[in-house]
Amino acid sequence: MDLRHTMKGRRVMAAVAISTGLLLTVSGCGGGDGGDKPKAASSSSRSGAEGGAKQASPTASQDQVLAEVKGDSGITLAVTSAKRDQGGFVTVEGTVTNNTDNVWIAADWRGDERELSKNGASIAGASLIDQKGKKKYLILRDTSGRCLCTQFTGGVRQGESTQWFAQFPAPPAGTSAVDFQVGSMPPASIEISEG
Repeated sequence: MDLRHTMKGRRVMAAVAISTGLLLTVSGCGGGDGGDKPKAASSSSRSGAEGGAKQASPTASQDQVLAEVKGDSGITLAVTSAKRDQGGFVTVEGTVTNNTDNVWIAADWRGDERELSKNGASIAGASLIDQKGKKKYLILRDTSGRCLCTQFTGGVRQGESTQWFAQFPAPPAGTSAVDFQVGSMPPASIEISEG
């Protein structure tokens, strides 16, 4: 009789433990509003869903410019932030200013790879170049091939500026000096800070 009660008690305890584990798993993976996601990841998911050009993280400071380069066509690219995040990636943010006579659509910034053609007018063709380590880091993508970056839907009007962001795999911890390169723009030498 004692053996039967002991076994029944163990089954009940096992069922309670399994139920508690499943409950914690479901609540941890729940849909929610994404409040537990890193800030950069939520920005990247917005770029795919909404596709707007002004979706870079609001923490990008226009007062602090790490690097600024000017293209032949009258486009100015400024990098205002390059932070190494805990998830093993680097988020680079900045602004682009259209000093041309027309709307700028970033056609040559989306990259040459077939997978990147789905990204339209975006900064998907950007890369980080580690000159010392002799490595090139391409922009991160989701499982659908969409870049974790800003898409310039509708372009940038003449005389206007807009913010952008792009995420890359993080170089090794000892590497902080890299070049940011996109399209035909000159490379912008930047320092990666710890996020």
